[in-house]
Amino acid sequence: MTIITDTSYLFALYNSKDTNHRAAAAFAFETASEKMLLPEVALTELAYLLVRDLGYVALLTLLENLRDGEIELVPLVTSDLSRIHDIATTYASAAFDIVDCCQMAIAERLEVTRIATFDRRDFNIFRPHHCDYLDLLPTL
Repeated sequence: MTIITDTSYLFALYNSKDTNHRAAAAFAFETASEKMLLPEVALTELAYLLVRDLGYVALLTLLENLRDGEIELVPLVTSDLSRIHDIATTYASAAFDIVDCCQMAIAERLEVTRIATFDRRDFNIFRPHHCDYLDLLPTL
């Protein structure tokens, strides 16, 4: 199966001091054979956090994982922009993070129902078009 990875999940995976690191590492081991997607819009956010908190070597590790195909980058397409706008408008009172809106739109377009994240607020509120809810992993 396919899983969209959120910045919070990957940051915890790369950061051994993060409170969610063990859960992220265990989940990565359990899902090693599954396709892991990283929306391109989250790459800059993740790279910034890795360099800021862990140093440049952490960024190099991420880039190696992307290069080696362990994580696949997924671009936004023009048709996603309309859906991103719809999501942001529909959930304006919750003020969803723009990266989360992009991930939600990509999940719908690709019909992915599983999101690896520790930042669950926005994803718990969101009701996608392609399924009843998004399955938020790892289970806490």
